[in-house]
Amino acid sequence: MNARRTNNDIIRLPDAPDVPGLVFRRFRGESDYPAMVEVLQGSKGADQIDEVDTLEAVASSYAHLVNSDPFQDMVIAEVHGQMVGYNRVMWRQELDGKRLYIHFGFLVPEWRGRGIGGAMVRHSERRLLQIAAGHPSDGPKFLQSNAYDKTQAGLVALLERAGYVPERYFYDMLRPDLENIPEAPMPPGLEVRPVGPESYRAVWEAEVEAFRDHWGYIPPTEEDYLAWREHPNFDPSLWKVAWDGDEVAGMVLNFIDHHENARRNRRRGYTEDICVRRPWRGRGLARSLIVQSLRMHKALGMTEAALGVDTQNPNGALHLYQSVGFRPVKRQVLYRKPLV
Repeated sequence: MNARRTNNDIIRLPDAPDVPGLVFRRFRGESDYPAMVEVLQGSKGADQIDEVDTLEAVASSYAHLVNSDPFQDMVIAEVHGQMVGYNRVMWRQELDGKRLYIHFGFLVPEWRGRGIGGAMVRHSERRLLQIAAGHPSDGPKFLQSNAYDKTQAGLVALLERAGYVPERYFYDMLRPDLENIPEAPMPPGLEVRPVGPESYRAVWEAEVEAFRDHWGYIPPTEEDYLAWREHPNFDPSLWKVAWDGDEVAGMVLNFIDHHENARRNRRRGYTEDICVRRPWRGRGLARSLIVQSLRMHKALGMTEAALGVDTQNPNGALHLYQSVGFRPVKRQVLYRKPLV
């Protein structure tokens, strides 16, 4: 993503705090990526968020944005020429027609508590109102953001003061060791096979189908598929995909984030994108694939495993994950308020 503007990119916020040297500006393209990585690492480290963002990951993400133009939809905060935070907005439409106008941001801890984060959030809301004004009034519209309720108390307070209310809760779950993994045989007639490039699309489409009946489902785009394919943690050699002949029955799309492990000084594997298509549900397939994934991670030298879950998942995912040794360690709250 090349730079499109380097001059006249100052954003004048009507409620900007009086901080010496503070300037808000627009996104300038790829040249901003290294400073964005520094902001992400500082912000997420302070908020005890596990994910570690690399330059490669940021570039990959911004190459495949959907319904978000960073040159129009970002605000960057600088103090004396150094980036200290940024916010970006996007919008998506759920399968039921509901439109979500989403904002999120990051601010390094040294500059929190001075009104910078609040000014960026309010600017993002104004931008989302502009975007929403160009959309039909054929269904409900909501502003949306999210925060970890324990480690992002400042952001939680900011959102609640702005009128947001909790809509849904999600757990980060951890299996703190990979010992005493239970037995869980595969259902008869199904087998796990390696996935080659010729099957990537089939796996993607099976996952999309399996998640259609989940809360908040948003139909993915072709750009989403490309982002999935090109993500730095895309590693089909770690996947556990169950086949019934030529049909994908279910999957766990495992990955290991080596940068995160090195930075956090741990050996963690992720068991994510766990799903089973409708015809194969209720036979113990998800449990078997998770158990196989845990054994694989242990064989690869990992000492713990993690995943995320919707606490109100309609298919009993939370109970399943607890039954194979995962426990909640953090809670993330999805906040919404009606757009008016």
